[in-house]
Amino acid sequence: LGAMIAQLEGIQNWTENITYQMNHMSYEDQAKHLAGPVALLKAQCTKVSCFISSEACQIFGGRALTATGMGRSVTSFRTSQKFGSILGGSEEIMVDLGVRQAMKYMPPDARL
Repeated sequence: LGAMIAQLEGIQNWTENITYQMNHMSYEDQAKHLAGPVALLKAQCTKVSCFISSEACQIFGGRALTATGMGRSVTSFRTSQKFGSILGGSEEIMVDLGVRQAMKYMPPDARL
């Protein structure tokens, strides 16, 4: 449960950070500076939702497999969490976009 909370808090913080930046940037600056971080955030959100789904199934045990009763919410989340990954863009594509955007504006003499 602690690992689930920690990962979700990290996503919440990152989302609030990007939202704050979006509210204080022009559209052109958003497109230039935030396209990569938003893509990486989307990829991380899908990974965290998969982790949370798996851990919730472990916590609920056999009840996580039932469509009614106490396991109803876990079953619903477990079956639908993959849609966010598919509809939000493939994780590999989002990560690639994030890295390409970061490299695009990297100074040519920067050492990695």
